[in-house]
Amino acid sequence: MALLPYRVLERKRAGRRLSEEEIRAVARGAADGSWSEGQLAAFLMAAAIRGLDAEETRALTLAMLESGERWELARQVPRLCDKHSTGGVGDKVSLVMAPLLASCGLPIAMLTGRGLGHTGGTMDKLESIPGLGLGLDRNRCLDLLDRCGLAIGGATAEIAPADRRLYALRDTTATVDSLPLIVASILSKKLAMGAAAVVFDVKTGNGGFLPELDRSLELARGLAEISRSLGTPASCLVTDMSQPLGRWVGHAAEVMETLQCLEGGGPQDLLELTFALTEEVSRLVGRPVERTEMETAISSGRARERFDQWAVLQGADPGWLKAPRFELAPVQRPLLARRSGRLAGVNVRQLGLLLVEAGGGRSRPTDVVDHGISLEVKARLGEEIQEGEELARLYLRQDDDRLAAAFEACFTIADEGEAPQLIAARV
Repeated sequence: MALLPYRVLERKRAGRRLSEEEIRAVARGAADGSWSEGQLAAFLMAAAIRGLDAEETRALTLAMLESGERWELARQVPRLCDKHSTGGVGDKVSLVMAPLLASCGLPIAMLTGRGLGHTGGTMDKLESIPGLGLGLDRNRCLDLLDRCGLAIGGATAEIAPADRRLYALRDTTATVDSLPLIVASILSKKLAMGAAAVVFDVKTGNGGFLPELDRSLELARGLAEISRSLGTPASCLVTDMSQPLGRWVGHAAEVMETLQCLEGGGPQDLLELTFALTEEVSRLVGRPVERTEMETAISSGRARERFDQWAVLQGADPGWLKAPRFELAPVQRPLLARRSGRLAGVNVRQLGLLLVEAGGGRSRPTDVVDHGISLEVKARLGEEIQEGEELARLYLRQDDDRLAAAFEACFTIADEGEAPQLIAARV
């Protein structure tokens, strides 16, 4: 006999622990439409207020995972790697890490998403490459892995349909920051692909989804422990997002910086984090890749060649790849320091939101993204700054004094400031 939504909601509202079958009833109701939006919203609110323990979170993750397709790719592709980031400003690690790992002999597949709010999405960045197609199903993914050891694309509608409906309600019910709901949502999609291991990059700092270090650590533990309990080896690095990662923010500009990294250039912080995450996931699948091997893959040109090979297989224009042209927005505004001192703070979240306001991101899923809106960051936290020195350069479609002033206000100069630790913790 089917469980009545009223009974399930009544028990969770009272703070009682839900059974696995009760939680399956929620996921089933979300996937097949038998639970109304009001009932699902009530569940989300009760779960956020009363909490879900580790067993309830595991049960919800598994129920949402089993509501749709499970590709189980590692059965056919041994040592298949995967990586997930909670999102940040300037975070293009996935674009560097994937071809680097594949060029070192380990296959990697990632189902990615679009940006919303202050963070940019991997799909949006890649769509700035002419012709590149990001539609993937299981067979297409396996074909790409067979041919180049690398596949990146968007999740199909058949993956975790229960999560799709619940996720859409979390914003309207003020339950976005519930840690158990975050863990279940991320893992129900991430584990559906069925990699041999996954590494998570959980951001902390004011530009992270969860700014506080203690909450970032709690999320990291939840992701790693629930993944392992469901049979997928996993670990997490908690990493800094108190300033943009790398030097460029903006979709086309971040692809440009990705290629610079794969060609032996690129900023040290971006490369350092890429190497650390690559080392971590390769260890999890039982074939550790050392730092020297990664450096050789880049210096020899193999990593960049693998990027081009993959991109062409997914439809990118070969001519563009041979001579990439990055059309950044034409209006340049330097952001200048108003006093001397040290760079003591960057409001990273506000930088991301201002880029959205300028057209370089989306506040609603239907918004069209301008890939050329960009920010080049020239000063780093802790560095000594002189009055009038350029802190960053803004690339806009139209000149806007108010917007430029708002960007400039995101940088704080003080008498003292220090550089943050890039990797805060490993879980």
